[in-house]
Amino acid sequence: METMNNELMNWLQQIGVAEGYVTLIQRIIVILAILLVATVFDRICRKGVIPMIRKVTAKTQVTWDDYLLNDEVLNNACHLIPPVVVYVLVPFAFANEPNLLTLILKICSIYITVVVMKLICSFLTSLYTISTEHEKLRNHSMKGFYQMMKLVVICVGSIIIISEIISKDPIAILTGLGAGTAILMLVFQDTIKGLVAGVQLTANDMLRPGDWITMPKYGADGDVIEVTLTTVKVRNWDKTITTVPPYALVNDSFQNWRGMFEIGGRRVKRSINIDMHSVRFCTDEELAGFKKQPWMEGFEPTGKEEVNLYVFRHYMEHYLRHHPKVNQELIMTVRQLQPTAQGMPIELYFFSANTAWLRYEHLQAEVFDHLLAVLPRFGLRVFQSPTGLDLQKLN
Repeated sequence: METMNNELMNWLQQIGVAEGYVTLIQRIIVILAILLVATVFDRICRKGVIPMIRKVTAKTQVTWDDYLLNDEVLNNACHLIPPVVVYVLVPFAFANEPNLLTLILKICSIYITVVVMKLICSFLTSLYTISTEHEKLRNHSMKGFYQMMKLVVICVGSIIIISEIISKDPIAILTGLGAGTAILMLVFQDTIKGLVAGVQLTANDMLRPGDWITMPKYGADGDVIEVTLTTVKVRNWDKTITTVPPYALVNDSFQNWRGMFEIGGRRVKRSINIDMHSVRFCTDEELAGFKKQPWMEGFEPTGKEEVNLYVFRHYMEHYLRHHPKVNQELIMTVRQLQPTAQGMPIELYFFSANTAWLRYEHLQAEVFDHLLAVLPRFGLRVFQSPTGLDLQKLN
């Protein structure tokens, strides 16, 4: 280094540069040369290496290299080259200025640390994008895990930067932070609790993006759109968004409707009250007419006389078992509930073949429309509280 500087100074003196300006001009030339070398390496990387990498990744059949070596990662890698070149060559310009050289090297080290942090974070972002595309990982919430890794990278980088500024060993700084652990845990308690909750939610497969969850305590009733380190975002059916802390999903109970979609059926459990005064034995003419109907197939007589409500329940079961929109593989029944002052409740318990909300509601309406319309054929009436019109007819 000293030999090169001496030769440059001798050359400047030979070309007639005044002795008082030789050192200044020599330093300016070295600085310009360092900047030129850094610029050349940067251009080589951006104009030569990056296009070559993009051509190679474009020709491969796999897609993971396209994500790992995306534009953001490559650009951050290029940002790393000039400060490294300056860090290596700057001693040539300030060999006789140790204090100034130390300051410049610190600035370069801090800049290199920041760029490395950005590079690692962009690399982690690429890994997260790959995990969302992977068949086995796309259903698991990995965003909180990657956010925690980025937080660790930022914390480590910050400690290194502080150690460069105050000229201390990073280990000594970490040792000093040990005394403030309680304060750090208080400041980052939500982050720590969110990380632990995120691990539990993922390990136990309790929650996935896209799940429909219900959590009345927090007013959440809709699809999970994002699971992060500190929040779970739920898009409610009224298009509002509710944010729930991840640890609340572990500590409190919530309802996940994923099983309903996986099994392919949505439960219908609805009852209608029958006027008990309309429950009676069927006449011979009614039974003769019923026996001619195809829905009487599989009818099990209870005795010489059949109750119209029993025949009606058999009819509704036959109707549900032959309905194309009802899931025939899941449980299905038409049953009586405990009689009340409002009549005899008859409950229809079955599952729709389609879990979509609108089709589910249409099926419910279709079934009960038919039920109400067919009741008079069996001599049955729906219980209904008297209205003003009923009282008017009595007069």
